Amino acid sequence: MRIAVLNRIFDPAGGGAERYSIALVEQLAQRHEIHVFAQEIRHHAPGVAYHPVSMLLRKPRWLNQLWYATATWLATRRGFDIVHSHENTWHGQIQTVHVLPVKYNLFHGRTGWRRVLAWAKVWTSPRLLTYLGLERLRVAPRRGRCVVVTSASLGDTLAATYPAAAAMSTVITPGVVWPVSPTDATERRAARLQLGLPPEGRCLLLVGNDYRKKGLGTLLRVLRDLPADVVLAVVGNPGQIPVFQRQAQAEGVTSSVFFLGSLQDVAPAYRAADCLVHPTLEDTFAMVVLEAMAHGLPVVVSSAAYCGISSLLSHGADALLLDDPQDVAKLARTLKQVLGDEVLRQELGKQARAFANRYQWPTIARQQEAVYFATLNAEQR
Repeated sequence: MRIAVLNRIFDPAGGGAERYSIALVEQLAQRHEIHVFAQEIRHHAPGVAYHPVSMLLRKPRWLNQLWYATATWLATRRGFDIVHSHENTWHGQIQTVHVLPVKYNLFHGRTGWRRVLAWAKVWTSPRLLTYLGLERLRVAPRRGRCVVVTSASLGDTLAATYPAAAAMSTVITPGVVWPVSPTDATERRAARLQLGLPPEGRCLLLVGNDYRKKGLGTLLRVLRDLPADVVLAVVGNPGQIPVFQRQAQAEGVTSSVFFLGSLQDVAPAYRAADCLVHPTLEDTFAMVVLEAMAHGLPVVVSSAAYCGISSLLSHGADALLLDDPQDVAKLARTLKQVLGDEVLRQELGKQARAFANRYQWPTIARQQEAVYFATLNAEQR
């Protein structure tokens, strides 16, 4: 098949949605002709054709999104069997949704005058009108269209927000590149030295670009109550580092926190850590949790009310789940438990790898491929 993939930022350091798209492209390019249309490209894979899309204006972002949607529509109207969009666009038979709908964020839980005010905000905002308009067109029913969601919980939210989307939705979760083996002590020490982390002691890891939403503020408050040999490595958006450096200083934990910025390859961070902590307030899946589990790391993660992957996990078996990710005392007790119990840590890591083994990218790519063929069949009827 000749497949066009639309993703505005095609960069493995961009976030979970970007890594999802990149991993699929790398797998599908082994069997199909793949063309990537992006405004920022920091990736190269054999057999993939890259098509830079101009960025007339970086800001306002809504205007750039509208331009990107228009430019890619013009470029992919003909000559492709499948157009697969990971962006808020009106075109493309396959639409992969990675985040909560804009409409849901605006109106969920709002009734009466609060809902009227929300609509007033929309009608006076070109930005919101654009995003809502693109989103509505994106999930509008049409022959052959399939809306892919990355978790069952996101699918439920999308169906509640746009009921017509339910019949054409399917779940395809993120996957993992399978490590050769769990990390041993020698590899862990080498990874820490590579990243500038203390070679001894115990290391917690948090990965995410939106530090506030991923719960870093709570984790910094917890860190002061943990043993002195525990450090925290933070991977993600360097633009947010100064704000949280100030919080770390205020909490008195500056020497225990290492901000690593964005990494093109997060694997060394997983190898360096003893435990992944993900007290997120909102994640439709949390690909970083799955990646950490593949490396044999025990994971402490928010419950399914906050994080999509947690609906697939079992508390105390393959993960430790947080009913309230903002409960500082409970998070501190949980981390002390996992860091202080070697047997528990080893067992959680073993079960984590067994769980992640079911989500390898070649398997996920076959699921996506099946959706492509189903779409082509539907269009030919």
